[in-house]
Amino acid sequence: MSSEQGAATLEGTEFDLDNAVMGPTGRPLREFPEPAPLASHGPARVIAMVNQKGGVGKTTSTINLAAALAEYGRRVLLVDFDPQGALSAGLGVNPHELDLTVYNVLMDRKVDIREAIHHTGVENVDLLPANIDLSAAEVQLVNEVAREQVLDRALKKVEDDYDVVLIDCQPSLGLLTVNALTAAHGVIIPLICEFFALRAVALLVETIDKVQDRLNPRLQVDGVLATMYDARTLHSREVITRLVEAFGDKVFETVIKRSIKFADATVAAEPITSYAGTHVGADAYRRLAKELISRGGAP
Repeated sequence: MSSEQGAATLEGTEFDLDNAVMGPTGRPLREFPEPAPLASHGPARVIAMVNQKGGVGKTTSTINLAAALAEYGRRVLLVDFDPQGALSAGLGVNPHELDLTVYNVLMDRKVDIREAIHHTGVENVDLLPANIDLSAAEVQLVNEVAREQVLDRALKKVEDDYDVVLIDCQPSLGLLTVNALTAAHGVIIPLICEFFALRAVALLVETIDKVQDRLNPRLQVDGVLATMYDARTLHSREVITRLVEAFGDKVFETVIKRSIKFADATVAAEPITSYAGTHVGADAYRRLAKELISRGGAP
């Protein structure tokens, strides 16, 4: 949207529209402050990246948000909670060659979670990997006592080692996702800017409300993240408008635009912040990290 003459007010802040850039969410793009360094680390705030629809940019957003938070001095643990192991592969870990994964941590109390955590090539970012074994956990957990809290118990052992834990959930609303929501303080919903993606959100919000009511009263929606946005299409712009109508200020001002660079970075097994550090996609995830911190979603 082009800027217009005059000034506008957003949450008490005046914008000179001659200089302000109007964002795709219909709000002037604010400059979020540079996060202050942390004097100490932990306990971690746990965030579940959830959407039962696949292909919405969950894994890409998890990796790149983690890398951006790490650039600001935050220690981040990534939890791959998808049997496909895309998060692990995206950080250069071959999920098929692992002896210990999140599955072993969930199913065997003798396994120390620290033994399964890998250091990644990204400073301040560690990984709890997953592979196809995790698909069996959904069935095996059914007979467990307090089956929804197994991940929460495991993460509590390392919560003081990190500032943020990001859980990359599988595209379903099954028992694994419920475990992630039970362990989490907040939820980020990545949502591709397509109409069919909007339809799935109502069921997801209903699931979040149930978990909040029955299992995890502290749970809250940190934000809805619009991904694969293409400003050239009316469709993308209409989806954003509908999102803001439905979620209001819960929609992040930061929007992730569609770019082939994200796929290139995935092939290189790097976050875009290191693969193409000056690219607009890298800047978008740095801005998202700053927005999340300024909203109180991360320390």
